[in-house]
Amino acid sequence: MTTYTALLQSIQSAPTGIMLAELLAQHPALARRTVQRWVSQWISAGDIVAQGEGRARRYLAASDATFAPSAVCAAAEITPGDTFPAHIPLSADSQDVLAYVTQPLQARKPVAYQRDFLDAYQPNVSAYLSAPLRRQLHNMGKTTRMSEPAGTYSRAILNRLLIDLSWASSHLEGNTYSRLDTVALIEHGRTATGKGAIETQMILNHKTAIELLLDNVGADSMGKAGLSRYLLMNLHSALAENLLPNPADEGRIRQHAVNIGKSVYRPLSTPQQIDEALDGVLAKLNQITDPFEQSFFAMVHLPYLQPFADINKRTSRLAANLPLFRANLCPLTFLDVPEQAYSHATLGVYELTRVELLRDLYVWAYERSTQEYQAIQQDLTEPDPTRLAYRDLIKQTVREVVQQPQADPLQVIERVLASVPQVDRVDVHALLVQELQRLHEGVLARYGLRPSELAAWKAAQ
Repeated sequence: MTTYTALLQSIQSAPTGIMLAELLAQHPALARRTVQRWVSQWISAGDIVAQGEGRARRYLAASDATFAPSAVCAAAEITPGDTFPAHIPLSADSQDVLAYVTQPLQARKPVAYQRDFLDAYQPNVSAYLSAPLRRQLHNMGKTTRMSEPAGTYSRAILNRLLIDLSWASSHLEGNTYSRLDTVALIEHGRTATGKGAIETQMILNHKTAIELLLDNVGADSMGKAGLSRYLLMNLHSALAENLLPNPADEGRIRQHAVNIGKSVYRPLSTPQQIDEALDGVLAKLNQITDPFEQSFFAMVHLPYLQPFADINKRTSRLAANLPLFRANLCPLTFLDVPEQAYSHATLGVYELTRVELLRDLYVWAYERSTQEYQAIQQDLTEPDPTRLAYRDLIKQTVREVVQQPQADPLQVIERVLASVPQVDRVDVHALLVQELQRLHEGVLARYGLRPSELAAWKAAQ
């Protein structure tokens, strides 16, 4: 009889069930992690069930179980197709995490924020993503722009990136906009019929936030590289605009306790503690040298801390892209990531401080994203060098023209062109006219303009 079979029989032959400690005592040669993994597999297969919680939890044969509301068969809760589609590969450790977080709430032990989880991580020594896994991700995500200035690749695919990431990230929050609806909104400013204002606002906020990241891909406006507190706060503010009950919570540290839906996790509640922990998260994140490890670290620790009143996961998903933008790697767009799978993977971090399930989903999601972007690389056109060189001047001029509706646009342009070298003036003039002609609501954030300002300018013209 194999050890695997002997362990299963030990459980199935115990009429009133057996606890994990008793199992380990009967089979001292087996590692605790191995026993837990096998138990999770048997629960998933329906061979055994779990009853009780914590150290008093008992495992017994499915035929011996009493199905009371407080002792639900765990196997019924974790049908793999309900939470993770079969095409997303999971390691044995991830299956352990999934088995736990898919139990009923009453079977999971309430937990608070664990500062040791952050303190134990040593940048460039610890690694949530193994070296072979990081090499795999680099091979998947490399582009033809790797040696160019930071953000070159992301700007080259900007239109596609704005649509894919805005749509997929919003979809993970239950947004029902279709991808075609998102295209119409972002490219043409057309709101989808039958959709709530909150859904439209969420998509537009994502677009603004992505553009904010690209504007600060080298260093933020405070002159700081990495994910600074300034950039993080403004990223949250962009995503949260007009979506929070208290507008004062946009871009500031959470001032009150929060509960996580469908979770037994209780985050920190004191603003001072949150503020201190956030400093620790950002300090460690910005020391990490590998862009994928840095990206994944953001996806783990920002939602776990819950530094904001809401919209923490959205903020982490966009923050996770900043290192990839900077390295000219393919972005992580979360295309086709199932909402329930993402939720359970995040619960594994919240309730167990275990990253395996989120790691497996991250790797699968990144591969899915790169398949899309590798397919379009051949179709990418080179960025217009004049538009790139005068990007800031073009933005400032368009904003100035629109905010002065009574002024003659051509006179404003001629005045600005006085500072442009003679050799470039014709091209810059043409670009400015082109930008003004195609102004619509969907591109206003790029220029720091409001719809009311555009409407006033058009009326004056």
